[in-house]
Parts: sequence; C-alpha cells; structure tokens
Amino acid sequence: MAINYKPLVGLGIIMFLIAALILRSKKPRIPIWSIMTLAAFITVVTDLIGIDEIGELIELDVILFLIGMFSLVALADQSGLLTAIAYYFLSKFKSRYGAMFGSAFMFGFIAAFATNDAVALMGPPIAYTIAKFIGVDAKIMFLLLAFSLTIGSTATPIGNPQNILVAVRSGMMAPFIFFLRNLLVPTIINLVISTFLIIRFYRIENKQIYIVLIPHEAIKNRRDAILAGVGLLITIAALLINDIFELFGLPHVKHRGFIPFVVASIIYALSTEPRKIISGIDWGTIIFFIAMFIAMEGIWRSAVLQPVIGIIHPQKMPLLQEVVAISLIAILLSQVLSNVPLANLYLGYMKSIGYVGQDINAWLTLACASTIAGNLTLLGAASNIIILEVLESRYSRTITFTEFMKIGALITVVNMLIYVPFLIL
Repeated sequence: MAINYKPLVGLGIIMFLIAALILRSKKPRIPIWSIMTLAAFITVVTDLIGIDEIGELIELDVILFLIGMFSLVALADQSGLLTAIAYYFLSKFKSRYGAMFGSAFMFGFIAAFATNDAVALMGPPIAYTIAKFIGVDAKIMFLLLAFSLTIGSTATPIGNPQNILVAVRSGMMAPFIFFLRNLLVPTIINLVISTFLIIRFYRIENKQIYIVLIPHEAIKNRRDAILAGVGLLITIAALLINDIFELFGLPHVKHRGFIPFVVASIIYALSTEPRKIISGIDWGTIIFFIAMFIAMEGIWRSAVLQPVIGIIHPQKMPLLQEVVAISLIAILLSQVLSNVPLANLYLGYMKSIGYVGQDINAWLTLACASTIAGNLTLLGAASNIIILEVLESRYSRTITFTEFMKIGALITVVNMLIYVPFLIL
C-alpha cells in the first residue's frame, strides 16, 4: 500500500518558511525572495507541482501589474515627485503626532480606492521622507505604512485583490454599499487606534515640527515628474473605473494587471532615461511573487490545510459562530498561503457547504479577516513583502519576522475586536 507523503511535504514547506523567516532576523542579508524560491523548488522536486504546470500557475496579470506600477513609481521617485508630495504633506502639520496620524489616514484612504499593493509600491519613499523630517525611525514609519494600507483597504470592494474576489465571485449584491456600510466606520476607528498603539509601543514623544519645505524645489526633472504624475493618475483612475464596470457587469478589462503595464510602456518612450526606470524596478519582489504562486499551490495540493478548515468550519453556522470561525481560518491560514490565495480557495469551499450571495455577513467577514491577516505577520499579505523589499534594497534597513509580529499581533487582535461587532450587527 502506497504511503501518501504529500501532506508531510506540505507541512515541511510550511515549517521551513516560518523557521527561515524567524532565523533570517540573524542574517537579514538573505533576501526573502530567495527563501520563497527554495520553497518553490521543494514543491516541484517533491512532485506536489509538475514542472510542466509551472507556467499555468504563474499569474501574468499580477506580474505585469507589479512591473507596470514599479516603473511608474520609479519614475516618480527619480524625478523627485514623491519627495515633493511628502514635502507638501509635511507642510500641513505642526507636530510629530499630527504627521503620523495624518500619514495613517493618507495611506489608508488611498489604499481604499487605489488598492493596497499600489500604495505599497508608491508609499515607501514618502514614508521614508516623512520619517526623516519628523525625527522618527524609518522602520516605524514603514510599519505604520504597512498597517495603515492594510486597514484602509478593508473598507471597499476594490481596496485589495481579495476584496475584489469576494465581491465578484460570492454573488453578493451592491458590494460597494455593504462594504462601506459595515466596514467604513470600524476602519476609521482602527486607523486611529493602530497609530496610537504604534506611538505607545515605540514610546514616541510628541514634538513640534519647525520645518520650512517648498515642494517644487524637490523636483529634479519637471518633465518626468509630470509624466509620472499623469501616468499614476491615469492608472489609478483606469483601475478604479474598470473595477466598477466589473462589479456592475459592464464591459471591462479582465486582466487588470495589463492596465499599469500598458501605461508604463507609453511612459518608457516619453521619459528622459528609460533604462534608469527599468533599473529602478524591484526585481526581487517580482521573483518572490513568481515563486509564491508555485509554493502556495503546492501547499494547498498537499491537502495538509483542508482538515483544519473542516474542523473549525464544517458547515454553515449561526451568525456569531460563523463570523468567529471564518475570521480564525482566514487570519491563521493567510499566514501560510498569503491572503489572496487563501481568499480564493476558501471562497470556493464556502460555496461548497451552502453559502450564497445573500450571506452578506459571511462574505464581508472573509474579505475583512483575510485583509486584516496582513497585520499579523510579514507573510500575511503580499504588500508587506513589497514594503520590506524596498526597505532592505534601497534603505539598507529591515524588519524581522518577530519584530513585525510583536506589534502586528496586538494590532490584529484590536482590529478584529473592533470589526466583529460591526460584522455581526
């Protein structure tokens, strides 16, 4: 009788990823994408995934989205546009606390309507500039960025990929209305409380800001700055309109990742130094995503996680029980699969046990919990990895797995304690 070794391999890959990320705190020079590529290799060599299937698993939509957005953000940064935005923002605040709370709302609001991954790409240079001028460790501002964009993206059905999946595939009616009605108020509360927790956790003192900043003086190349600004605005507007068209059943671009890539391809031809834009792309993040698609699918196919779902959420439940069960599964398993793959797979499971479009609270819980899962650990959301790679590759700083989880666990618990009453009521 043949022994089914695949669940053991899947469990081994999970343990490897967690152990490698914890041990990486002692050797931060080991890039996180190299850990994920090794996990992908193990997945293929142990036959969890056939080598001929790799091409089908890699979502070109996501890869082109990242390349396009990285290109636009690189031009915005190189031209001085992002620094100018940070200067303008800082000029509106007179205290350190004011700048931090304002930053949280700025990152969160943009994420709600421009997707969290887009903010993860354009936010780090702005966060770094703000940190430098208000005298706060850049690592703290990067954490504030990560938590704020995750929380902010919860409020709308277009704030992140998992919300879009739930809004479209669940069959729920009027997703914009239900997301905003149930999740907007707790999202605002969480942005305030999470910023307060960061301030208290790192014992940041409030100080007055005495800085005279002139935004236009930060511009290094006016032509490229205009190109980058127009390109980013067109991309965000096109993504937003396309998502609205999709939600209302109107003609739309199915592969939305092509949108920023097409805009970037035009910008290449019009910019002053196209080669410099390409060199500004974080190719390590691109490699991470390619490897993640392979490794996460292998873990799911190993069938090591399905029993956990079956125990916690075996069938449709009363409202309070289902909110708790869905939240637990989404938060815990997002740390293993990342939140987008988890939401996609769990959505299919929920349908198989009888959930339909009218089960609004259940779908909102899945969207909310799989999003907030990104605040627990670095692996909980792809946006965390994007921010971490920028921090390490450009600013020679890092946030370890345990550092992130120490404050992330607290923020995740508080976030869900605030969201659950709104999901139930």
